[in-house]
Amino acid sequence: MSEKNQTILICQGTGCASSNSAEIQKALEDDIAEAGLDNKLDVKLTGCHGFCQQGPLVIIEPEGTFYRNVKIKDSKEIVESHLQNNKPVERLFYKDPKTGAPVQRHQDIEFYKKQQQRVLRNCGHVNPEEIKDYTELGGYEALKKVLFEMTPEQVIEELKTSGLRGRGGGGFPAGRKWEAGLQAKEKEKYIVCNADEGDPGAFMDRSMLEADPHSVLEGMIIAGHTIGAQKGYIYVRAEYPLAVKRLKVAIQQATDMGFLGDNIMDSGFGFEILLFQGAGAFVCGESTALTLSMEGKRGMPKAAPRPRTTEEGLFDKPTLLNNVKTFAYVPQLINRGGSWFASIGTEKSKGTAVFALTGMVENCGLIEVPMGITLREIIFDIGGGIPGNKKFKAVQTGGPSGGCLPESFLDTPVDYDSLISAGSMMGSGGMVVMDESTCMVDIARYFLDFTQKESCGQCTLCKLGTKQMLNLLEEITQGKGRPGDIDLLLEIGEAVNAGSLCGLGQSAANPVLTTIKYFREEYEAHINEKHCPALACKALISYRIDAEKCKGCTMCAKNCPVEAITGEKKEVHMIDQVKCIRCGVCMEKCPKKFRAVECVPGRLNEGGK
Repeated sequence: MSEKNQTILICQGTGCASSNSAEIQKALEDDIAEAGLDNKLDVKLTGCHGFCQQGPLVIIEPEGTFYRNVKIKDSKEIVESHLQNNKPVERLFYKDPKTGAPVQRHQDIEFYKKQQQRVLRNCGHVNPEEIKDYTELGGYEALKKVLFEMTPEQVIEELKTSGLRGRGGGGFPAGRKWEAGLQAKEKEKYIVCNADEGDPGAFMDRSMLEADPHSVLEGMIIAGHTIGAQKGYIYVRAEYPLAVKRLKVAIQQATDMGFLGDNIMDSGFGFEILLFQGAGAFVCGESTALTLSMEGKRGMPKAAPRPRTTEEGLFDKPTLLNNVKTFAYVPQLINRGGSWFASIGTEKSKGTAVFALTGMVENCGLIEVPMGITLREIIFDIGGGIPGNKKFKAVQTGGPSGGCLPESFLDTPVDYDSLISAGSMMGSGGMVVMDESTCMVDIARYFLDFTQKESCGQCTLCKLGTKQMLNLLEEITQGKGRPGDIDLLLEIGEAVNAGSLCGLGQSAANPVLTTIKYFREEYEAHINEKHCPALACKALISYRIDAEKCKGCTMCAKNCPVEAITGEKKEVHMIDQVKCIRCGVCMEKCPKKFRAVECVPGRLNEGGK
């Protein structure tokens, strides 16, 4: 690491970069130079530090001072007050949502306290575009150990001891998969890293590739040596331009340093890694669809019975395919031993899990937690609970194929088996929190809409069944539901799950099935009463202005996008229910001291009556 007294870390993951973090870095560098401190301070970009909601983030080490929501204009104050006069800028500190107290160090923020960052250990702390940062922390030492001190069998034994399961969602034991790759008789073999992350709200793999690409490369090279492969591919979404850029830089640097190429570390072993940019089809996350896509063919799952990729994968050759996080764990497992990893987590789900925590929760971001932690701890301790004093309603895990779990499941341990038993799944790591304002029927419609559009069309039940279910859900949310629709949704959903070829179709109905199971009363209210209990479905609500509360400030009328509100200044205003599009802007813009606009169930007559 840097020999200078302090290091200023500027997060330049996608989230912070989109909020001008590169410009913030330039401003800090200029102001530090102007102050004559550039010989004492090191300024460097990093990948995602995790707390995305608070970005752009600036962290000053070694003390760990955590500045959030930093603007370009804050640079001079940080330099003059903190770096020159040792007076940290308190207004930029994180404020605890429960106490309102400022917290200076990131280590003391509740969001980080219960995390156990293993695979994310370097994220937000190293420059992903400088291989030196990685090697100074022991990077590529595991590769060296594998090349000169371990047999392939010993590597696999460490994986088995660790209990590491694939982090792509399937949870297949990594040691068994690598063993199958080693035992494959073909001379030509391939390593493939699945970075085709397509779940709504998921950004775990993207963040890792942007923040710590070398850990993934090192894991892939170790895998290649272990099973006898000389070529690897990273199947990455083209929609991840920053990840692609940093992967290219990392591959070139690793090649220049002798960690990739014909004769790695003079060991006689050669390995190369190539990038394949996918077009964003969700179904290509399935192994056979992914390999077909890489071959230039249509990305769709092969018909059953289909061989395992370790027997017949890319170009019909044995292929070891793992997720980004799975490969990234490997260097640590080699350096620290499988027993170290196995000491974390539960009996059947070892190690840690990485989630993108999003939705109606105070602290959104990238987190890493030990397996076995409860949903309650994640949402209310790490996540800080539900904003605006609203009530928790549900949490969805496992992406669009996962289930929605109600409050009664908050004490469920987060591990592969417990989540499946509850009706959801681990998935690749998405976790969406919902509050009382969320309509569960509409949520089911949202996820099914995504899945239906992403269906490859190969299976009739998947393509047409999900379409029929989507039509039913759309009618229910529009107040056109009929008695018997719930039973029909259940019947079709179970048929889709049972009759589809791949994991997309086999789990497509899960959001619908779980919301009916745990929130059936909401479906019944939509169908029988034409009422949305959450007041979220536009066809089943109206906005009205309370004449006793309205002071005629005109804010609602000024901001209405369709000019549906009339009234003179200082006089009571009225909403034309025919023109109103139920966008809610009027209620949002009405001053809190008045709260004259309210959302009410049902459709009002013209004039708001």
